[in-house]
Amino acid sequence: MTGLEKITDQIQEEAKASAARRLEAAQKEADAVIAEAKDVCAAMETETAEKIAAMKVNYEGRIKSSAEQQRRTALLRAKQEIIAEVIEEARLTLKKKDAQSYFLTLEKILKTYALAENGEIYFSAEDLARMPADFEKKIKTAAKEKGGSLVLKKEPKAIADGFVLVYGGVEENCTLKALFDAKKDELQDKVNAILFS
Repeated sequence: MTGLEKITDQIQEEAKASAARRLEAAQKEADAVIAEAKDVCAAMETETAEKIAAMKVNYEGRIKSSAEQQRRTALLRAKQEIIAEVIEEARLTLKKKDAQSYFLTLEKILKTYALAENGEIYFSAEDLARMPADFEKKIKTAAKEKGGSLVLKKEPKAIADGFVLVYGGVEENCTLKALFDAKKDELQDKVNAILFS
């Protein structure tokens, strides 16, 4: 082999060795890049899974909270309806009492609402018809105890029950509905305490 061939062979061997080293280095670098990419992907997958799990827990919590709020709202609405029914039933029971008991209740109401003034008292046609004979005297006595006077008017008012007091053109509605409405909050609290405590 000539010197030139040896040099050429040596250059080729060195070139092959250099190319092999470069290929090996490139392969190692490519493997490192792939490994790093896999690690990044794995980290992203873990992070995404954690975010999804957190979102799921948050969403489930909101759904549960919303369902609980709807349950409480429905329960409150049902309680309010029951309370209103009980109060209305109490008013109707009071209205349907026998004449003696009914007018005894009206006498108590009159003693509360009569003023120390001269006025008139009106009843419904139904109540005028079933009024006890001595009730007019009780009206006068109740008014006198307050320092005033009341005249029982024989023409009926268009009311369902109770009575209306008129002092100097100003009417005081003492129907059972008006009295129950005026005490609505207090009655609701009492019925609530009885039924749901």
